[in-house]
Amino acid sequence: MHILIVRNNSNSQAVDASLLLAAYVSSQGMECALVNSSELSDRDGRERFDAALAAGASMAVVLGGDGTILRTAHRIGTSGVPILGINFGHLGFLANSSEEGAVAVVAAALSGDVVAERRTNLRIDVVCEGESDPWADGADEEPVFDGRVESGARDASDGSDDGGERGFFALNELAVTRGANGRVIDFGLSISGALIAEMRGDGLVVATATGSTAYALSAGGPLVAPGFTGLVAVPLAPHTLHSRAIVTAGSDVVEMDLSKNADAREATLFVDGEPLSFDRPVRRVYVSRGAAPTVLLRYRGEGFYERVSKVFFEHDDAGRSPLARS
Repeated sequence: MHILIVRNNSNSQAVDASLLLAAYVSSQGMECALVNSSELSDRDGRERFDAALAAGASMAVVLGGDGTILRTAHRIGTSGVPILGINFGHLGFLANSSEEGAVAVVAAALSGDVVAERRTNLRIDVVCEGESDPWADGADEEPVFDGRVESGARDASDGSDDGGERGFFALNELAVTRGANGRVIDFGLSISGALIAEMRGDGLVVATATGSTAYALSAGGPLVAPGFTGLVAVPLAPHTLHSRAIVTAGSDVVEMDLSKNADAREATLFVDGEPLSFDRPVRRVYVSRGAAPTVLLRYRGEGFYERVSKVFFEHDDAGRSPLARS
């Protein structure tokens, strides 16, 4: 068995835990590969990570917070390798508690004492000015991307600049926002071919159920249970009195039409908080459910609603609100 360990190398506790965990894995006759989270930002580090996956990693143990888990999920993509997150960050909404120690949590996972949560992720297709649109009316079939493209979010430099498709992966959300000049953007919002509205505002967030607790929540979207397979589309500060978040079916495709947006009103794209850059103006963005879910392993953790109660409503273990505790 091969275990991939990803640690937040800027966190001393995570580094110490990774060394103990590597020693434990070796003592059990298993192989492990240790990767620093900072290395996932450079090409060499990503190649080492991908090589470890190709060697047959049966599980990725992530020692860090939600950000480290997201970066790991990007590299794992739709390969199906399960992620066991152990919290050494702040919020740690996606991770397991580290109170029992990383070795105890991993030992439980190896013995099957965990629950696998299959989380919907996003496939994001970007069409820039002058490029063919594989989703347009009259196209022969929906675009198909190879495993390399589906396997993780890429820098725009990894995409095709010769008119080909650009495909990206997200676990939380895609955010399309106004650019550095600060001017609002014009866009059309459609779902599965039906035009919902022509809008002007700060942009749009399209989130998974996992991402509903992140940017989409701050923008006024709903909290969605993690097993939901649809998407959540939330306009950002729209210049209208008639705008609401929309929760879609799992098979729906959310389309953002920026073809009428003036170049002076530039739009910026962020995938799970990471910016994308393109050599041409973005004209259309399509967001749909990924080909296969991201698997997160949960160990003796609180349920989703208990975590929501504590994190967002500030209730304690006895269910008391801050006012009741004062």
